[in-house]
Amino acid sequence: MSNFLKFLVAFAFITYAAPSFGQATRTWVSGVGDDANPCSRTAPCKTFAGAISKTANNGEINCLDPGGFGAVTITKSITIDCTGTLGSILNSGTNGVNVNDSATATPGTIEVLLRGITIDGGGSLAGLNGIRMTSGRSLVLQDVFIQNQNGSNGISIETTGASEFYAENVTVTDGAFGIQLQPSGVSGSVFAILKNVRVQNNSNTGLLVSPKATAVVDKSSFSGNVNGIFANATGANAAVVMVSDSVVAGNSTAGIRSNGASARVRVGNSVITANQNGLSVTNGGIMNTYGTNKLDGNQVTDPFTTPAIPQQ
Repeated sequence: MSNFLKFLVAFAFITYAAPSFGQATRTWVSGVGDDANPCSRTAPCKTFAGAISKTANNGEINCLDPGGFGAVTITKSITIDCTGTLGSILNSGTNGVNVNDSATATPGTIEVLLRGITIDGGGSLAGLNGIRMTSGRSLVLQDVFIQNQNGSNGISIETTGASEFYAENVTVTDGAFGIQLQPSGVSGSVFAILKNVRVQNNSNTGLLVSPKATAVVDKSSFSGNVNGIFANATGANAAVVMVSDSVVAGNSTAGIRSNGASARVRVGNSVITANQNGLSVTNGGIMNTYGTNKLDGNQVTDPFTTPAIPQQ
């Protein structure tokens, strides 16, 4: 071999680098995958955390087959969809899903959708939050099941900027707090719509709505908690809840609570029964009715705030 050819061969070895995988619009995870893979359909990754770094902004992670895909921190707009199979996260001693874009160039802007996922905090250590959102524009949950989050919350929305939360066909069960809407800071606020949501058998409040949070609850149930629904606003910023076509039953302290002069709850077409206190109205809270509820069978109850809101 000539000296020139030897030089070319040596140069090739020195400069060669293994090809890197670019970010794809759609990636895949599998119970038998490997995070060293490119997360393609034919070479899927093992975990959500492994796949998210290989998924482009506004992209989608899909589940090929049943598996436990691990806890994940989300810092970009993304969809994680396990419809049609079992996509599970076990989060003993940690958070299941963190949504937090605070360290990015555009904090408070990501939009996240989670669909067809089970999050279980069972294990030797209590699960903390099933889902915790501290910074982002919106979080959408569809067909999500969360259980055993005894360390904190099933779902906690703690954003420091304006945010939106949408949940449909979601169950939160057998934990500490169910769902907490608790924005923080000067600019934090949450607008939430909960439809066909079941919050049950939690050792504290099912749905807590804090100042600068508004929740619209439709066709949902809150049972077996300490408080079913609790609007708590003792300062100047309002906590607002609208409840429609829902069941609030079997809660050990109160079915629906409105505490503080800035707490506002409106209830229509709903069943409130078998609670220790059907309605609890304290410290100037407001609890309005549209006159279409079934309020009966509780140990005691405060009256709705008068007058009733006219139906239109």
